[in-house]
Amino acid sequence: MLSDIQCRNAKPRAKSYKLTDGKGLYLEVKSNGVKAWRYRFRLHGKENVFAIGDYPTISLVNARKAREGARDLVKQGISPVQARRLDRIKREKEAATTFEAVAVEWLALKEWEEITKNKRLSMLRRVVFPAIGQIPIKQIDPSIILTILKKAAEKNGASVMAEAKRTMYGIFELAAETFRVDSNPVHQWREALPKNKTQHKRPLDAVEIGALLRDLEKHKGRYETVAAFRLMWLTLCRTVEACEAQWSEFDLDAALWRIPAGRMKKRKEHVVPLPAQAVTMLHALHGITGHHAHLFPNRDDRTRPMSTASFRQMLCTLGWAGRFSPHATRTTGSTRLNEMRFPSDWIEKQLAHTEPNQVRRTYNHADYFSDRVKMMQHWADYLDELKPGATVLPFKKIAS
Repeated sequence: MLSDIQCRNAKPRAKSYKLTDGKGLYLEVKSNGVKAWRYRFRLHGKENVFAIGDYPTISLVNARKAREGARDLVKQGISPVQARRLDRIKREKEAATTFEAVAVEWLALKEWEEITKNKRLSMLRRVVFPAIGQIPIKQIDPSIILTILKKAAEKNGASVMAEAKRTMYGIFELAAETFRVDSNPVHQWREALPKNKTQHKRPLDAVEIGALLRDLEKHKGRYETVAAFRLMWLTLCRTVEACEAQWSEFDLDAALWRIPAGRMKKRKEHVVPLPAQAVTMLHALHGITGHHAHLFPNRDDRTRPMSTASFRQMLCTLGWAGRFSPHATRTTGSTRLNEMRFPSDWIEKQLAHTEPNQVRRTYNHADYFSDRVKMMQHWADYLDELKPGATVLPFKKIAS
């Protein structure tokens, strides 16, 4: 067996020579002075040589450890040469699979509106990518995630932190399901992170609805923004569905609005009944924006629709920022209509929600349109009654 002194004192000769250690390991001393560890083995009847590395970068002790690892592979019928090659390919692939690459793939798989995807991507670029975007996803551990979330909470608030947490969880779930990470490093962290106390999606009560509608009447901003906000309340459509509405989708004589599949979250056409208040408002609006494609054109580029950010800006001006989010309109409508004891099927169809029960989803294709016409007119009348704000009105009985 070799000693470290022998390895260190070995001098180059005119031709390469070997210093044997045993069990297939030897040190090849080359004429140029390079000393290289080699392991000779026999597999499937053929003799092969495995290059371990150069001395003294790899010491005698570590060379023997490498030999034992290689011997174990040979005993299993695996070539250490091929094993190292596959390991190198795997490492190169993992290095190329960055968090950002998987995040973009995850977003592409989501059946979301482009505006929703862009908002989520914008958050990732601001909050997450600067820290881990270019890091191989397999190298990201829970401590790194926790640091990102803490910084997000300090700089952007608990709601942004919560969104970043949900998003990263989904991205790592995709990576785990496609065998690019062993487990999801995004934990619950019930105590380590601040609680997200946002109440933006809390339904408004009758007094609050009336106060919001009265404040809306006082708004001195763009008429189109107020009209879009009212359309959202009168139909309980999604924010983006209202802001991007086009005149070609409306039949005011028939009092209906056909939102095409391409603009719907579930990619299915949605027919919305328009209460009389909405029809009156849209007739007036047509004289202002009827020569444009969109009901509510963008302030700077009239060929594009109004941004959903216009609602947030208006609510901030009215003093409702932090108390109410446009998304809570649908939550409010659903809650109050259920309290009025309208059938849940009518309400869910009005909100364009997918039936959670697979069997019912398969067999129930009812649109309940005529029923929804009555329900939404009742809803619009209820909003009108709340607007004066003198007293909280009891719910009316549903006409049979």
